[in-house]
Amino acid sequence: MEARQKVSPQEYLAWENSHECRSEYRDGEILAMAGASAPHNRIVANLLGELHQPLKGKPCDVYPSDLKTRVTATRYTYPDVIIVCGEPLFDSEASDVLTNPTVVFEVLSPSTEAADRGEKFSAYQQCESLQEYVLIAQDKVSVERYTRQESGLWLYERLAKREDTLTLSSVSASLSLDEIYYRVSV
Repeated sequence: MEARQKVSPQEYLAWENSHECRSEYRDGEILAMAGASAPHNRIVANLLGELHQPLKGKPCDVYPSDLKTRVTATRYTYPDVIIVCGEPLFDSEASDVLTNPTVVFEVLSPSTEAADRGEKFSAYQQCESLQEYVLIAQDKVSVERYTRQESGLWLYERLAKREDTLTLSSVSASLSLDEIYYRVSV
C-alpha cells in the first residue's frame, strides 16, 4: 500500500474550499466525512433549537456543523454543534475557520466514536478557549460532559436518564436529556 502524500493546512483549506463534500484535516491528511443518520441529525436539530433560548441575550452564539473549526495548527474539524462566547475569532488565513469554540458537541456514530473519544478529544484539549466537550450517543440515552478545570484537568460527568439535566456551566445553560432526545427512538 502506498503512503498518502501529506498536505499543508493551507493546501487543505484551498482543497476544501474547492470541493462540495466536507472533509476534516488531521496532521497532514484530508479525511472525508460521511453523511449522518436521522437520529444524529434529530439530536443536532434538538440541540440547536433548545440552546437558542438560554443563550439569547448572552454574548454567545450557537452554530451547526457547517462551521469549520481549527483546533490545533494541524487539526481542523466540523463539530456537530459549537457554542462561542464573546467575539467569534477566525483564522487569519481563512475567514471561514473558527478558532475559539467555548463548547463543542459531538454526536457519536459507530464510525466516529473512537476518534471522538480519543485523538479528537486529545486535540480539543489543546484548544485554550474550549471549556466543555460533550459527547452524545445516538443509539441510547447517554450524554458525557468533560469540563476544563482551572488546574487544566478535565472533569467527567455521565448522564443516562431522560429526566437528567445537562448543565453547561461555561455558558450558564441547562438542557434536559428529554429535550436532547426529543423524537429520537432509543
